[in-house]
Amino acid sequence: MSPRSNDSTRGSGQEATPPAGAPPAAKTPRPPSAAGRVDALRRFAAAARRGRGAHLASCAVLLAVAMTAGAVAVGGDGRDAARAVPGVSRAVGADVLLRGDLDTAIRSLQTHVRQQPRDFGAWAALGFAQVERARTDGDPSRYTRAERALARSLALRPGNDQALAGQAALAAARHDFAAALDHADRALERNPYSERALCSRIDALVELGRYAEAAKAAAVADRRRPGVPVFTRYAYVRELRGDVRTARRVLHRALDSAAGPADVAYVATALGNLERGQGRYDTALRHYARALAADDAYLPALEGRARAQAADGDRAGAITTLEQVVARSPLPGPLVALGELYEDRGDRAKAREQYALVDAWTALARAGGVDVDLDTALAAADHGDTAEALRAARAAWDRRRTVHTADALAWALHRAGRSPEALPYARRATATGYRDAAFLHHRGMIEKAAGQDRAARASLTAALRLNPGFSPLGARAARAALEDLEAAR
Repeated sequence: MSPRSNDSTRGSGQEATPPAGAPPAAKTPRPPSAAGRVDALRRFAAAARRGRGAHLASCAVLLAVAMTAGAVAVGGDGRDAARAVPGVSRAVGADVLLRGDLDTAIRSLQTHVRQQPRDFGAWAALGFAQVERARTDGDPSRYTRAERALARSLALRPGNDQALAGQAALAAARHDFAAALDHADRALERNPYSERALCSRIDALVELGRYAEAAKAAAVADRRRPGVPVFTRYAYVRELRGDVRTARRVLHRALDSAAGPADVAYVATALGNLERGQGRYDTALRHYARALAADDAYLPALEGRARAQAADGDRAGAITTLEQVVARSPLPGPLVALGELYEDRGDRAKAREQYALVDAWTALARAGGVDVDLDTALAAADHGDTAEALRAARAAWDRRRTVHTADALAWALHRAGRSPEALPYARRATATGYRDAAFLHHRGMIEKAAGQDRAARASLTAALRLNPGFSPLGARAARAALEDLEAAR
């Protein structure tokens, strides 16, 4: 539920966009379809399985080219499409475009900066839009494009708060939360009311595990810039501290104030995720339906609906929905979820393919400057190399001490056969009051392995009571472990 979260002229740090009136550029390859990106990931994953895993880093560069049809290599960014979109009116602020469809906004902004290459605000808006789009389409190559656009904005107007706030959002999307906090603070020095900077500051503090400071930052943001982006973050901070009632109330307030389809889809999905995490699947499905009524292509809502369907017993429907999601956005979360559903029905070959795609995506993301250690740890602990899971979990924990990294390190240690060492981390993951069935399941399994049967029964029972369908494989394992514990009494 956290609102979580590449074009370049080689060596210039700027987007390759000639000024208006320049001769036409050489035709840039069109970005591939979503199916084309997934196919590129599949080919890369197959190559890695054939024994080329040692060359993942270098191969990731080639994969990036395949995923973007050459855009990374030559600095293109869909100019053919951009020329087909009317230019942005000089009377309209660039940020207005970002309230609608991001693809349209990006094309319009690209056209605008070709015509008005010294518009620093439009360059900043373009960079931010690329970051936001990458969060849903799973294309890390957009981050390099965003980086160049933001650098261009700062070159035109040093220290402008729009670009600094964009840099904060970009750093957060790349999971460099210390840098995100620094950029956000610098932006707020120049403009204390920058909504983007206020939101990125909350995100950074949350992801650094500084929850008390995040709560204060959310309160400040609520006073300065109340609205959907701030409300949703305020709600998540409350949820992390175990205050689900307040989180729910704030999200309903945000939904009531949502002005357009994009905001409705975003907030309704956040409500769906909250309710699904509490085991209220019917309510969650109603929220996802509202989100999809506002935007039938909103991938987070489709993913949430699939997870709620699986939890509620509709595994076939969940598989169908998740197949649609990963065909368009092969991100680790839905890939693992789909793999586990395949595994649950006995289709291990298809499951292994999804897990291999996670490895391919993380290699590509790493090549794009994204810290993927937490994603790696979570996927590898259950479906990959446990030694790699432990390495990645330790690295993630060393950088940011959150409930999520504590849980990942606990589970990686347990899977590596070091359950007594894992137990303090499992306890820390559940210490803030955050109610997550997967965390409770992990804690219970670790307690069982460490010989703490009474505590294990309490944790596993709590996990299944909170969210009995939290994971097709995890819930089954939790029930089996409880049966073992009861039989041993």
